Amino acid sequence: MAGDIPVPLWKSWWVRAVGLLVLIAVAGAAWFLTGDRAKTAQPAAAVPVPAPGVGVRLATMKGVSQSFEFVGRIKAIEKVEVRARVEGFLDRVYFREGEFREGQDVKKGDLLYQIEKVQYQAQVDQAKANLVSAEAELTNAKLQYNRQLELSKRQYSPQSTVDQDKAAVDTATGKVMQAQAALTQAQTNLDYTDIRAPIDGRIGRTAYTVGNLVNPSSGVLATIVSQDPIYVLFPVSVRDLENIREARRREGGEMSKIDIRLRLSNGQDYPHVGRWNFTDPQVDQQTDTLIMRATIPNPERALSDGQFVTAIIQERREEPRLVIPQTALQVDQSGYYVLVVNDKNQVEQRRVQTGPNRGTDVVVNSGVREGDKVIVDGIQKVRPGQVVQATVLPPAVGG
Repeated sequence: MAGDIPVPLWKSWWVRAVGLLVLIAVAGAAWFLTGDRAKTAQPAAAVPVPAPGVGVRLATMKGVSQSFEFVGRIKAIEKVEVRARVEGFLDRVYFREGEFREGQDVKKGDLLYQIEKVQYQAQVDQAKANLVSAEAELTNAKLQYNRQLELSKRQYSPQSTVDQDKAAVDTATGKVMQAQAALTQAQTNLDYTDIRAPIDGRIGRTAYTVGNLVNPSSGVLATIVSQDPIYVLFPVSVRDLENIREARRREGGEMSKIDIRLRLSNGQDYPHVGRWNFTDPQVDQQTDTLIMRATIPNPERALSDGQFVTAIIQERREEPRLVIPQTALQVDQSGYYVLVVNDKNQVEQRRVQTGPNRGTDVVVNSGVREGDKVIVDGIQKVRPGQVVQATVLPPAVGG
């Protein structure tokens, strides 16, 4: 009818039905997509992370001798500063031109320097001449005295003349003795022109060369130091000395034998063993230390006078001590610690007190027990409380 009001299109029932169907389709597609995504991601999140693998070695008991370490200095047993004893110009320096040279070994009696001999040979000749003259005077005085003595016995000569002749004999005898002393001095000075090595050892640089004037005030011409054996000296505090004596004391009051070993500045162990032979009876009041000394073989001349070394006092007998590899040791502000894998395969941090090193191992006085699995490989990728997979590694060579 012409008077009816038209109904809006959006209110038409079929339009509403179509919109409802579209809405349902969109919601279904969204549910399908999100559900499928969740199903796809769920398996990846469920994959377990494997426990990290670490290498461990067992804390073991080994025969270890107790030791104490000190800073020591090498000192030659004999050291001679060669000096001139007479004045003159150097004619020869044999250890710069002969079979041996500076820095090489010399033997006692080897000729090192020679001072010009002309003036000293002349003094010897003069002294010999004076001795001959004095002996001639003595011979004449004795003959004169003997004649006057015989005459005096026969009352042909006064006693005063005999006494004068006896005095003349005594005077001539004194002149002979003086001449003999002068000859000895002249001969000694001549011998001093040959400067020889007073000891076996190694000679250093020469301070004077041929043509230089030398005398007793010229100072040291060269220095000779003995080489084998050689001393090592090291200061020990009174406290450490008491600890050493206590460690050496055995049942029955006897003292265990000790060796002195050396470690060189490059960390290498010196191959020869020394023997203790002296302890200073006086304590330095400023440092509360005293000096101990040992004799060390030096056949290869590896040790030099004045060299710094580490001196190790070590007992000859060995006792079982707990050791772990040095690579297991970690350090922080609180001191040394190690990481140990327990029976539950969890990492534990253990504070340890260490003793001396023994090859690649270190003695542990507390913190771990025999058989504990100490982490030596993979330490940086684990932390205390973490579960790990431990693999027992074979002992290190030389450990």
